[in-house]
Amino acid sequence: MKCKYDMNVAIVKYNAGNIRSVVNAVRRLGVEPVLTDDADMLRTADRVIFPGQGEAGTTMAYLRQHGLDSVIKSLTQPVLGICIGMQLLCRHSEEGDTDCLGVFDAKVKRFCPTETLRLKVPQMGWNTFEPVGEHAKWLGEEGYAYFIHSYYVPLCDDTAAATEYGIRYSSALQRDNFYATQFHPEKSGSVGETILRNWLAHS
Repeated sequence: MKCKYDMNVAIVKYNAGNIRSVVNAVRRLGVEPVLTDDADMLRTADRVIFPGQGEAGTTMAYLRQHGLDSVIKSLTQPVLGICIGMQLLCRHSEEGDTDCLGVFDAKVKRFCPTETLRLKVPQMGWNTFEPVGEHAKWLGEEGYAYFIHSYYVPLCDDTAAATEYGIRYSSALQRDNFYATQFHPEKSGSVGETILRNWLAHS
């Protein structure tokens, strides 16, 4: 079933991978998004998606160089961060000792395997997420989603979903108009499609 929302969805264009798959996922829901790095287009969009895969330090440097860091922080409409987009919405990342956007007051940490905690890093593949709290309704029910990441956000006041991978960490966040998932809804089949549809409808 396609969405019937008449809305302007902007996807942040920057030096990150995997953005095109998000464009295609939104199109499958019946919404034609705009891929842009134009500040005015981002500010006037009904919804903004901040997706991608990449390295925190170089990505933040690019955002600052192009003025996108201040634009993203200033947005007042619903914003969805995905994967590195979620991590960059946090305060700081251990990856490259990087100061990030600070929307979520959380520090991104690296998975650290030990002799007693043998983890493959990055976490790659399917895992479950469990919605947490009243602000997690946009995520729907507990389900499986696709993950690929070496860094994680610990549980915090903004946790909207939790996942177990050696430790229990935040696989989704939400504060005010900012939403985020560590997993890739655009690669998570019907579960991810439901999450994107819910977010488009959420206000």
